[in-house]
Amino acid sequence: MNRYIATFFSHYGALTFFALLKERGIEATLMPVPRAVSAACGTCVCYTAGAKIDLPTHELEAVYIEATGGFKVV
Repeated sequence: MNRYIATFFSHYGALTFFALLKERGIEATLMPVPRAVSAACGTCVCYTAGAKIDLPTHELEAVYIEATGGFKVV
């Protein structure tokens, strides 16, 4: 399982994505964006999954995977 961080253009986008993950039974957390990652709204969703999850949201800025030494864009 990999740890992912999804960033958004707005807080609404982060809340919507968080709710979609919860509906699908995926453990997720809303949190401030880590310093190593830049984001427009400052709120991200952290979740653990076997692969990147593609959910429709026009507010999604980027998805990062936790890697050795930081995060990289998926």
